[in-house]
Amino acid sequence: MKRRGYKLLITAGPTREPLDPVRFISNYSTGTLGYTMAKIARARGHQVVLISGPTELPCPPKVRKISVETATEMHQAVSKTFPKMDALIMGAAVGDFRPLRVANQKIKRSGVAGSLRLWQLDLVENPDIVADAASHRKPTQAVIGFALETQNLMPNARAKLKTKDLDAIVATRYFPDQRGRGPFGDEPVEGAILKRRGAAKGFRSLKKQVLAARILDCVEEVLASLPR
Repeated sequence: MKRRGYKLLITAGPTREPLDPVRFISNYSTGTLGYTMAKIARARGHQVVLISGPTELPCPPKVRKISVETATEMHQAVSKTFPKMDALIMGAAVGDFRPLRVANQKIKRSGVAGSLRLWQLDLVENPDIVADAASHRKPTQAVIGFALETQNLMPNARAKLKTKDLDAIVATRYFPDQRGRGPFGDEPVEGAILKRRGAAKGFRSLKKQVLAARILDCVEEVLASLPR
């Protein structure tokens, strides 16, 4: 039987990694799915903390929001907040890499008309936030991951579910829309929800609001099966 009133930590939006004072590396995530989950979770009676990268979306009512920018900042916020929560729903599109060095001043062009100047960017890996949270979780806590894949969706999702020791994973397939930006914003999505045990539940052309509700159904089922 599902219990109402869980404490849910939801991450949403992109992260940004600065190159210099005015430029950064990021992705096309808008935070739509994470913010929608937060709104629906509150309507279901759950307590919600939303850790969000930069977005244009308003925070849902009665949701505590923690704003971050980089993957390191999100990692710190999750590590501090998750021990007090029942579940982590890692919906943010966290950048896997960041520049090894950040310039103190704006990086300038060569200034020579018609010249082709090669500029090398060295990257280092960011913390694996969801794997770290899963490795430190209590038996009463659940960790839900996400996987957006351009190929081999199900094999990659199953591998991530296992290697990161997640309770469930939401796998979505990348396919470009008319703008070439894939399933971001309000675009419908297709993929599957996989739990540690049980068959995968696939979905096609699903609106974000419907998917958000299904993800929360999964989270409630997982939490109801854990020792309290």
